[in-house]
Amino acid sequence: MRQLNETGDANATWHQQPKQANRLILLGASNLTLSLRLVIQQAQHYCGRPSEVLVAAGHGRSYGESSQVLVRELPGIIASGLWSQLDAGNARPTYALLTDIGNDILYGFMPHQILQWIAWCVEQLQKHSVHIVMTNLPIASIESLPEWRYQLFRNLFYPSCQLSRSEAVERARAVHRGLIELAARKQCVLCEQHPEWMSADGIHYAYGKRQELYHHICAYFSVMRDQLGLAEDKQLFPQIWLQRPQFAYKKVWGKEKRCPQPSGLLTDKTVVFLY
Repeated sequence: MRQLNETGDANATWHQQPKQANRLILLGASNLTLSLRLVIQQAQHYCGRPSEVLVAAGHGRSYGESSQVLVRELPGIIASGLWSQLDAGNARPTYALLTDIGNDILYGFMPHQILQWIAWCVEQLQKHSVHIVMTNLPIASIESLPEWRYQLFRNLFYPSCQLSRSEAVERARAVHRGLIELAARKQCVLCEQHPEWMSADGIHYAYGKRQELYHHICAYFSVMRDQLGLAEDKQLFPQIWLQRPQFAYKKVWGKEKRCPQPSGLLTDKTVVFLY
């Protein structure tokens, strides 16, 4: 039994864990962060449970470089501890979702650099025979964003960004095309995003659409599950956080903070590592 004291709850404990049916790897930024429990629940509907879940997410998260939101700083996803944890893990059916690809455009990085980071993630996952689903940029929503709304949300979410709307849209188109080519080359599933899923800023999901859209995205795992001869969970299991995950490493006001992993626990004893 392991004491969970990183969040200040002296009574929260790890109980003996059942054998995990699979491993889920979730990479993303704000959308994934806001819907993490829902994404796990939807993925498990198709992949089975309980799971070992490795997550690299966070508001404003970059795939390749450190990113800061207010006073909190996180390393790039490719530099996180998730990859060493994956290398050290036992062999089991593993499924990955790569989403929220595009923050790095407004951080000023060029499309070829962003695509190199995504390709690196895919290559690391494929070394472990991971079944991969990626979401493409919501290009229709991005293209239809009016100038005034682009300026508003750029200044709100990415205050250091100096890209004009036309520059940002052109880079988004290049990343969108590049992800199509990457998915074909690496034989990954690529899910195009529906405009009706998106909120007013064109990049974040509308709250009322989250259940529908993640059901749609995670349904791609059903083909992979069938290939492995595994059964589908007929009903969605109502997952609840028994212990919310905390970042393994972050900086707050420039001061390093660490938390042992796993740090998250769900109702069915699914364990969550957050990097």
